[in-house]
Amino acid sequence: MTGSGGPVAMFSVWDYVVFAGLILFAAGIGLFQAIRGRKDTSSNEFLLGGRQMTAVPVALSLTASFMSGITVIGTPAEAYLYGTPFWLFVFSYSIMSAISAEIFVPLFYRLGITSTYEYLEMRFSKLIRIIGTSMYIAQTALYTGMVIYAPALALNQITGLDLWGVLVATGAVCIIYCTLGGLKAVIWTDVFQMVIMLAGFVAVIARGSVLQGGLGKIWNDSYHGGRLETFSFDPDPLKRHSFWTIVVGGSLMWASMYSINQSQVQRYISCKTMTQAKLSLYVNMVGLWVTVSLAMLSGLTMYSIYKDCDPFTNKDVGATDQLLPYLVMDILADFPGLPGLFVAAAYSGTLSTVSSSINALVAVTVEDFMKPALPWLTEKQLSWINMGMSVFYGAVCIGMAGIASLMGNILQAALSIFGMISGPLLGLYLLGIFFRCVNSIGGLAGLICGLVITLWVGIGAQIYPPLPEKTLRLPLSVEGCISWDMNQTTTVTPFSTVLQTTTTNPRPALADNWYSLSYLYFCPVGILVTMITGLIVSAISGGCKQEKLRPELFIRKSDLLYFGCSREDTEKSKSDLIEKEPNHIQGLDSPVFYDNEIALTEKDLEKITRF
Repeated sequence: MTGSGGPVAMFSVWDYVVFAGLILFAAGIGLFQAIRGRKDTSSNEFLLGGRQMTAVPVALSLTASFMSGITVIGTPAEAYLYGTPFWLFVFSYSIMSAISAEIFVPLFYRLGITSTYEYLEMRFSKLIRIIGTSMYIAQTALYTGMVIYAPALALNQITGLDLWGVLVATGAVCIIYCTLGGLKAVIWTDVFQMVIMLAGFVAVIARGSVLQGGLGKIWNDSYHGGRLETFSFDPDPLKRHSFWTIVVGGSLMWASMYSINQSQVQRYISCKTMTQAKLSLYVNMVGLWVTVSLAMLSGLTMYSIYKDCDPFTNKDVGATDQLLPYLVMDILADFPGLPGLFVAAAYSGTLSTVSSSINALVAVTVEDFMKPALPWLTEKQLSWINMGMSVFYGAVCIGMAGIASLMGNILQAALSIFGMISGPLLGLYLLGIFFRCVNSIGGLAGLICGLVITLWVGIGAQIYPPLPEKTLRLPLSVEGCISWDMNQTTTVTPFSTVLQTTTTNPRPALADNWYSLSYLYFCPVGILVTMITGLIVSAISGGCKQEKLRPELFIRKSDLLYFGCSREDTEKSKSDLIEKEPNHIQGLDSPVFYDNEIALTEKDLEKITRF
């Protein structure tokens, strides 16, 4: 009986058919893009889709790439265990979109870059560019391993699919359409996968509503279970989720993902105009709102069904990330094909993230390491290198899944990784964009200090998790459970628990304050340490008096007002770049720089040039 505990049904033949069919169709999109674009095999076409994409497919791809299997499985479990504070991320998504669209899009378009880390060399030094690229590669490989492993583990426990077989198959499908189709294949596949993910949530909510007697009953159960206490204005930085940790810390963390993360930047600079790029970020914002809202409703539906018999406490599942797959097999098993649709939704999220990560890793490797070291490579040779690197990084990400298996709560762990590494990087970009007085010595010192501090607090928090009074997990009941054989489940022990049980040392003094800092504040801490250290060291080392800085490397007032670049303004910026630093002009011939989307008079052009 639904909601009373015990084993659930396994996959039926129709579920396998639906699951396999949807995944193969996704791979087919990649093959179609490869065949359709086989005449143009340039590196620009492979990595940036020829810079001819439009806003809506790019927006859906932006949404899908971080709405991974971790989101599909982890966010409903978050609502089930902790309630709806996570819903406040809709404010974070709005702030992040404005920062990315109005500050970083104009900068990257003006410079015509393929790798976001090219900017670090233009503004600071080649060493800082290499360090920044290496940080991104390490972060993305680990995160992608987690994205592959976590849904595979959860679904393996519920569906009986072989864990490592699924991992390898996931990586193989991504490698195929990344290698053959490039960015266009990734974007159009993401569009399809986004639809599948949303359909999976809708199926869970609709079926749960029918079983429970309507959304009103689900909402009422959630209210009485304390799941709807969304707004907490407690300023305590140690509290896991509050209005301040999510709106302040969450906004900066998501800004670090969208503003400077190659996986995302590569998408919106593939748009054919700057207006399309900005629009893609704002449409993506709406997509994020819809996705997180459906995920939250799925979690509340799960609570309404299991309020009297928690599957985790009852040991029906071995980890909280298995709760939603368990629910799916519990309530949708009577509808052949629907569990297959949900599993496809989780794996669509995984495939979209893995494919975007592979494509972005290839882009930064080729642009930041291959081209500078081997400038004589032809376009054809670069195309073969792009394909070879796709295969290599696909294999690396599958291997990193083993490391990801040592992490605890996958949603929190994934966001923590971005905070620890992207925080200092975002601080470095903000130093470069807003402060002309910061030099390369200060930038390097700030980046290293910021990274050391965030790794310290992040790793400490993993070894010594915050106490329950700070995490605020809500109570669950097993009073309505029907007893059954307790030996039919496998318990998954989080890495942090293993570390605690294998050591006799007591918790250090820092464990209940510094290491208990909300994971959403890792990013702001990294930004502040990087910026403060960078400014101080730059002041001590003489600032930028010895360096001739180009004005196009800094934010302009007009970036917030104009949606397009005129041909005259572009030619002037391009000639300045060539004259002052000829080594950084790749990409300036892109059609995006001849985007005359607003009717400018001669007087307007004079003002822009004068500015």
